[in-house]
Amino acid sequence: MAFVLAPEPPVAEWLAELDDQIGRSEGFFIGRPVVVDLGALTLNGPELAGLVADLRARDVRIMGIENADPAALGPGLPPLLTGGRAAPSLVEVPNPQTPGRPAAVNGPQPPCLLLEASVRSGQSVVFPGGDVTVVGSVASGAEVIAGGSIHVYGALRGRAMAGSHGNARARIFCRRIEAELLAIDGLYRTADDIQPRLRSRAVQAWLEGDVMQIAAID
Repeated sequence: MAFVLAPEPPVAEWLAELDDQIGRSEGFFIGRPVVVDLGALTLNGPELAGLVADLRARDVRIMGIENADPAALGPGLPPLLTGGRAAPSLVEVPNPQTPGRPAAVNGPQPPCLLLEASVRSGQSVVFPGGDVTVVGSVASGAEVIAGGSIHVYGALRGRAMAGSHGNARARIFCRRIEAELLAIDGLYRTADDIQPRLRSRAVQAWLEGDVMQIAAID
């Protein structure tokens, strides 16, 4: 599963909006494969190279390009992709009538989202309206993004990003920490930044000023 960026004209304004999003959640694109969909633009070779350079300067890892003129793809640019299909929704939660099957969240959302099954690898759960509670685990390659706090009652092996819309008081709780990335209000730690003594333990993470603190619960 890859995240799709679809630039729109004018490109300078679209990049400014992207910068605003990155500023609110600096770890959002870390380790995330991205496909650039140029269906709304017509770019020649130098213009496409410039756009790719602008995205790479923002630490956006581009795995491929869709809907581009093949003649515009020069050396050093990502490959042209075909045959991709859009996911039905970025937000996936288990359907209560069919355990474990992802279903889109539509309509008004409550301030807390409860997932009664694990988040599988490749799934992305986005809930900007409040807290997310996972009664299960978050697999490697999966991610949970919440406007509030994140509670994981199993192992957290993927990515957890709390306070995604500027909530510095959000926290992350999990029974077993093996995360690829933790982020709160745009401040993040990768797996290499988590102390070895905390691995595989129940922990909570929170912010003290501009520093993320991680401590064992038990």
